Amino acid sequence: MPPEPQPSSGGGARAPRSPGFRPALRRRRLHPRGRRASVVGCREASVPGGLCSRWAPLLAGLRVGRAVAREPPPSLRMPARGGAQLSRRLGQKKQRLLEAEQHQSPPDGAWTPSPREPSLGLPATPGPQRSIYFSSPQGRPARLGSEFFDQPAVSLARAFLGQVLVRQLDNGTELRGRIVETEAYLGPEDEAAHSRGGRQTPRNRSMFMEPGTLYVYLIYGMYFCMNVSSRGEGACVLLRALEPLGGLETMRQLRSTLRKGAAGRALRDRELCSGPSKLCQALAIDKSFDQRDLAKDKAVWLERGPPGPSEPVVVAAARVGIGHAGEWAHKPLRFYIQGSPWVSVVDRAAERDVQA
Repeated sequence: MPPEPQPSSGGGARAPRSPGFRPALRRRRLHPRGRRASVVGCREASVPGGLCSRWAPLLAGLRVGRAVAREPPPSLRMPARGGAQLSRRLGQKKQRLLEAEQHQSPPDGAWTPSPREPSLGLPATPGPQRSIYFSSPQGRPARLGSEFFDQPAVSLARAFLGQVLVRQLDNGTELRGRIVETEAYLGPEDEAAHSRGGRQTPRNRSMFMEPGTLYVYLIYGMYFCMNVSSRGEGACVLLRALEPLGGLETMRQLRSTLRKGAAGRALRDRELCSGPSKLCQALAIDKSFDQRDLAKDKAVWLERGPPGPSEPVVVAAARVGIGHAGEWAHKPLRFYIQGSPWVSVVDRAAERDVQA
């Protein structure tokens, strides 16, 4: 069979057609980008002569219509090669994100939102915020407020036992101790109180202020004692001894610097706060704390102590160092936790009365 005549690649005249040649329908092929269709060739077909030139445009239009109907809108079209590259890149990016999330996940397995998804949790700083002096992120108990101190001196002296006194130094160090011994002073009627007879002076003015006010005074010209005012005019509670809980080394340094005599001997733990003046030395309490509000001050405050396995036994005994006060020197207005090794003075007779 002789070869079919091929169309010229140039712009000259075509070769003559044989008598039996019948033009085939020329097929339109879509442009890869779907912009337009073009006639790309023609082959023989068993159709009447002249059909290629008459019907080919119509048939090609129908084919183009069907093809266009199957095609996405121009705004969503992309080259086949470009679409494959984009899918591959998205897959790689997703894999990198998953690996990063695995490396950054917290050790305890807590869920954290992905960088691509919105966070529906609570804000990082829920409001309203409370001062660090009133609550602690470590779950420490809140400081005791004014209502705690607003009670008579005897009941307040008992309520102090077991609570935690906190002193924050200028460098942020916290010194902590559990109160184990107190003394109550009842006001003008109490011959051992600095407010006896209702006298108000610049020295004892704190005793007549709101409950919770610190009354710090100097004894023997060198030692300080710390009291807290209670309900009742001129009434207060003396803090006598603490069980050290935190900052013991700092307490030891302060005591060694401020105490008189025996400077070369290392202090034992039970000697740090076992007395009203020792307590003030260990916590760096001086006259500058006088008239401060224990319920609001930022350098010293009171926290509720943790509950113990059992209710402590409280001993009521005579106060110490007030022999000049007559019958008031024998009244059982000193309170301490029985069996505590940090108590300043143990009264065996009073403890036998408690056991009886």
